[in-house]
Amino acid sequence: MSGPKFQEELAKAEIRVPIVFLTGYGDIPMAVRAIKAGAVDFLTKPFREQDLLDAVTTALEQHGSRRAEELKNATLRESFDSLSGREREVIAQVAAGARNKQIAADLGVSEVAVKVHRANAMRKLRAKSVAELVRMIDACEIISYSRQLPGGAPSSCLKCRAS
Repeated sequence: MSGPKFQEELAKAEIRVPIVFLTGYGDIPMAVRAIKAGAVDFLTKPFREQDLLDAVTTALEQHGSRRAEELKNATLRESFDSLSGREREVIAQVAAGARNKQIAADLGVSEVAVKVHRANAMRKLRAKSVAELVRMIDACEIISYSRQLPGGAPSSCLKCRAS
């Protein structure tokens, strides 16, 4: 199997590993396809040892960064999955800029209940501030806007799509 075909098969199987191509018969279109498909580097023979070492170092650094990001996203997804439905509704509206009183009116609960759900959600997510909560939601792309709150702020249901 050729290198480009192997790269394609890995992508189909959703196996994401860093790839450095080494070839004696490469051309520019082949190199462009490989890089566009995610290869870290495309080296043609003869190559300098330092070029290979640099490519492998870059590949390992990128792989480590990607794995760390995947772990962070998985942890964040688990945290969001631990929220109750009401906690999700509350933090979605908090992140959209609604105040406790507005959220209580929209959900038909007391303001105290909103504060309790909000505090529980913030604790479960380990968010120290509303700004951090919003960053978590943005990073995970978890808000699906479905309707508008009074005053134009969007209301949401949460569904984490991070991978």
